[in-house]
Amino acid sequence: MKIFLLIFALLISCSTFADLQKGLNSVSKEDYRTAFDEFNVLAAQGDPVAQSILGVMYKNGQGTAQDYKTAVTWYTKAAEQGDVNAQFNLGLMYYEGQGTAQDNKAALYWYTKAAEQGIAWAQYNLGNLYRKGEGTAQDYKAAIHWHTKAAEQGIANAQFNLALMYEGGKGTAQDYKVAIQWFTKAAEQDYADSQYYLALMYEEGRGTAQDYQAAINWYKKAARQGYSSAQTNLGYMYVMGHGTVQDNAKAHMWWNIAASNGHANALKNRDKVQSYMTPTDISKAKNLTQECVSKEYKNC
Repeated sequence: MKIFLLIFALLISCSTFADLQKGLNSVSKEDYRTAFDEFNVLAAQGDPVAQSILGVMYKNGQGTAQDYKTAVTWYTKAAEQGDVNAQFNLGLMYYEGQGTAQDNKAALYWYTKAAEQGIAWAQYNLGNLYRKGEGTAQDYKAAIHWHTKAAEQGIANAQFNLALMYEGGKGTAQDYKVAIQWFTKAAEQDYADSQYYLALMYEEGRGTAQDYQAAINWYKKAARQGYSSAQTNLGYMYVMGHGTVQDNAKAHMWWNIAASNGHANALKNRDKVQSYMTPTDISKAKNLTQECVSKEYKNC
């Protein structure tokens, strides 16, 4: 609800303030039917903000039956008048094929319109289209450009993708230090993929001094989110004694957890370390596993 209001609050001055405010007041009270009626009148009169909001209401089924095709109709009317939110949302509809045929070129067109007006998620999505070559020729430099703009606005997904591109040298010179910087920014936003890759960089000493304790710290943050590869790598850290006291029981615990989360090699690793453990140690490991799972992987 707060997001819905925030998106359009800054645009109220561009339209009939009083009439739009009535609709927004109804939205704040979750009286979507009344809000829909208010915006419907304004949209029919050509107000782009009301048209954009009406598109959202049809998309979400708020105050009316959910209708993707009609959402696209209203988004298009607003987008053609320069409404940035409608341009972004229309790009999403074309990309997802909701209410219209799936069309990456149309998505690219509307994402570009919104991205050029500074919409961070449009910049991120546009970067993805260039990175994957969807709706356009693959262009890593353009992907770097748009991901950077989104990353600088704090979009963790963009920060992570940008880090991967610097780590892999795609669209730019390979630069592990810059990769570390962007992995860190996304990891600090609790982005599990980035936490895992940042841990790898510390474990391997790429872009930074090798630091096993930092690696364990970031692996654990990702592991707490159920990230099975991080859970598996924690098993290796404990069995090797890297950054921690060597502990087969904890290695067994993390591999057992990773196996339960579908990691292909974890079960084999668990069974291998188990062959070196006493029955008492195995029992301890199983108890640790149960305790860790019951705590949802926290403080394990």
